Amino acid sequence: MIAWGAVHKDHPIMAHIIPIRRCNLSCTYCNEFDDFSKPVDTEVMLQRVDDLGRLGTSIITISGGEPLLHPDLDQVIRRIRNTGAVTGLITNGYLLTAERIQRLNNAGLDHMQISIDNVMPDDVSKKSLKVLDKKLQLLAQNAIFHVNINSVVGGGIKNPDEALVIARRAIELGFSSTIGIIHDGGGQLKPLSPKEREIYLAVKALEKRNFSQLSFFQEKIANGEPNDWRCRAGARYIYVCEDGLVHYCSQQRGYPAKPLNEYTVTDIRREYSTEKACAPHCTVSCVHYVSYFDSWRSPQTLPDTRPFEQPESPLVRIQSASR
Repeated sequence: MIAWGAVHKDHPIMAHIIPIRRCNLSCTYCNEFDDFSKPVDTEVMLQRVDDLGRLGTSIITISGGEPLLHPDLDQVIRRIRNTGAVTGLITNGYLLTAERIQRLNNAGLDHMQISIDNVMPDDVSKKSLKVLDKKLQLLAQNAIFHVNINSVVGGGIKNPDEALVIARRAIELGFSSTIGIIHDGGGQLKPLSPKEREIYLAVKALEKRNFSQLSFFQEKIANGEPNDWRCRAGARYIYVCEDGLVHYCSQQRGYPAKPLNEYTVTDIRREYSTEKACAPHCTVSCVHYVSYFDSWRSPQTLPDTRPFEQPESPLVRIQSASR
């Protein structure tokens, strides 16, 4: 996959696809859920997976909302595997049982990520180690797919030192561990405090040697500094919402907003060459990771035509189109 990605640039390396916008939680910093949406029809989801396969997508990750709320998620996973892509799942973990984990095994899931925000639930997030630890034990006992536990700092998390507790527990259970920097419910981000930065560096030191260690961009974010990079969103990374539209990422919904079944190599080449005005302060790690494949080539020569205003301070306003 790495060799194909490096040599052939006219296909997405990664896509996130949304089978349901509804979530069973309501974390205050999250702008990617609602509490009412119905699941996308299964046949529609399968066709979207096929469309991603048509584009040559290497990794297809199912996100949400909470994807485990989709009644036919196993079928979607199997269809992803049939395209030849690696299949991933981002979940809050609340709905996991031993039986559900076995179904994910049988469907062919390759990778699962769970974000845990604190040790004890609070008014910011209910994704706590206290609630999820039994779910993590079930995963350790039953999952044959890779599990990564992502802890976080920033975004109103009251006790940043809890990220280190979560990371150590993840490694104790045999999982990989990463850390992210999150925004608050208003879509804003501030540089890390000295304490948050101390915890951030401690958790980074625990990370296993995997692709997530290529998170150079987070050092700049932690200091409130802009990153100088070539964002390949809309080309090497695409985000497919529940309406079947292609967007740059979860935080830039509304651009280019073209139906996936109409998306072609021409669109990929255009977005590959388009400079993104939001790139300097971007926090979306998946886009950074896949853009590393092309950091050494093809300067972006097309201007960003969106009505996007660069921040005047280290605060970042995350653009999210209304649905």
